[in-house]
Amino acid sequence: MHLFWTGLLASTAVFWMIEVVVLARGIRSIPSIAEAAFASLDAKGPAISVLFAARDEAEKLPDALATMLTLDYPDYEVIAVDDRSRDRTHTILKQAARENPHLKPIRVGSLPGGWLGKPHALQQAYEHSSGEWLVFTDADVHFAPDVLGRALTLANQRNWDHLTLLCGAKMFTFGEKLIMTFFGIAFMIGTRPWEASNRRASGYSGVGAFQMIRRTAYEQLGTHRRLAMEVVDDMKLGKLAKEAGVRSGVARAGAAVTVHWHAGLGDTIRGTEKNFFAATGFKLWRAVAQIGAILLLCVMPVGALPWAHGWARVFALIATALPLLATAGVSYELDSPLCYSLTYPLGAFLFAWMLARSTIATLWRRGILWRGRFYPIEELKRGVV
Repeated sequence: MHLFWTGLLASTAVFWMIEVVVLARGIRSIPSIAEAAFASLDAKGPAISVLFAARDEAEKLPDALATMLTLDYPDYEVIAVDDRSRDRTHTILKQAARENPHLKPIRVGSLPGGWLGKPHALQQAYEHSSGEWLVFTDADVHFAPDVLGRALTLANQRNWDHLTLLCGAKMFTFGEKLIMTFFGIAFMIGTRPWEASNRRASGYSGVGAFQMIRRTAYEQLGTHRRLAMEVVDDMKLGKLAKEAGVRSGVARAGAAVTVHWHAGLGDTIRGTEKNFFAATGFKLWRAVAQIGAILLLCVMPVGALPWAHGWARVFALIATALPLLATAGVSYELDSPLCYSLTYPLGAFLFAWMLARSTIATLWRRGILWRGRFYPIEELKRGVV
């Protein structure tokens, strides 16, 4: 038995030795939009349409919308789709549109069959847009004034037709910082965003806060009609772009694009219930494998330290220290508090529990409840991209 645990800890240590090198090289290769500046605020660039869907976003919408309507790019429009809101979202959009010609509000009164609300709303936004470039975002995302010009400049410099920005996360509570710190390292390991621009690699990326894509490329991949029943539509837009041969890339936005994802740990847990199992393609074996991998790689070595001895303890120490180093590196790159890298085992355990909770809840209900509407799992599985 001792030999088994020693071998298991050794394998875990080797994994982290390799992963730290891969992460260091990969993250360092991701450019920052701070490196790219739009040549002139007076220059006539291609028209850009900023598209987002809003459903009952009256609390967060005004502040985020204000940043979208004060961009310094010379030719842009904001297409905001009110997706059947029951609060003041529509009133906020109408008032803002009267005061700012950049804004074009659209109202969706009903949801047709075969669609999830967000993909349908974004499809409507696209159909009402006119820009040569499209930027898909969310109703609670804050933009720096120069973000469009910098993103477009970088896309042109790199010859990309699809650009995803890794945004900054606003975090206020201990629970938010705990889970978002581990989410950062899990995202990097799980998606390999630096591979998006490598056509020979399988990695792709798509972040809901900011995806810029050339209109012709978006039409080439089939628009959001291809994502009609896809819960994780943002990531899968990146997947469709990669599969369609669209030249894709990823860059760091830093403070140029920021979002407060969820308010507190409880809201984060509830808010991700529909997403986590969906991210596995609604495959139970994949969810179980991911839960096991998280616990094995991030929790088990820490738990083994008190009782391990000899080589087993050496491997446990390596398998504990290296993910700490990797998490600290990711935290630094994404402007997360470095001290929270110490909490990665707790964050990993919580992340695994959230995935298990999402899986159990979805299977128990035989579907997901999203924005007051139930979607059967059979229908969702057919819509997986």
